Amino acid sequence: MAAYSGRGVHGQTVRLLAERVLSGAIGEGQTIDLAALSAELGLSLTAIREAIKVLAAKGLVGSRQKKGTFVRPRGDWNLLDPDVVRWQIAAGAGDVFFRDLAELRDALEPAAALLAAQRRTDADVAELRAALADIADSAEGPAEAAARADLRWHRALLAATHNELFVRTDVFFAAGLSERDRLVHGGAHGDPVPSHGAVTEAVAAGDALAAESAMRSLLDQARADLLRITEDDAPEDDLERPQ
Repeated sequence: MAAYSGRGVHGQTVRLLAERVLSGAIGEGQTIDLAALSAELGLSLTAIREAIKVLAAKGLVGSRQKKGTFVRPRGDWNLLDPDVVRWQIAAGAGDVFFRDLAELRDALEPAAALLAAQRRTDADVAELRAALADIADSAEGPAEAAARADLRWHRALLAATHNELFVRTDVFFAAGLSERDRLVHGGAHGDPVPSHGAVTEAVAAGDALAAESAMRSLLDQARADLLRITEDDAPEDDLERPQ
């Protein structure tokens, strides 16, 4: 599904309602009183209904005769949708989301690097190196450009496995990886080129075990970069609380 690009009052309304659902402020199964929302926000019922349509398209809400509009069970939510990812983070669920993302990457990407080293073609290596050059060029630029370059590299690695199901796992982490990269590249972080370069050259050399090991090192750095950012953003009393 294409990313939602609503702006202005409509976009703000969609984000507000989404964050209330994703934070649990409006719980699963709970009926949403559209008239009350209209009065609270000072918006017409038509504006509220238009915002609800966006949430319905993401699987967050539904409607039934005599029950009205209600929050769907979490199992129905499209949690891989880029907008839902962003709204989850804005709603305060970033810590859990990024933990889940890191665990998913730990399971998938070292294995992908190993397969890529065994099956890569010259074209695959060329694309990995081109994506690596993009990462280097964007390192000091806007966070969005760095995120795009990083995602290009990870997609190139998956493509080099020549396993269609591995390639399709992109849907599991692309949106989350982009949001993580925007967050990390917006603050202090380690140079991403050496870690990505180590994987690239191990794949190019056909050294499967080295590629797998280099990817694990890359993921360790990614985890450290994210931890550094989240610790910097945490209130001082949270940082001082015993673990």
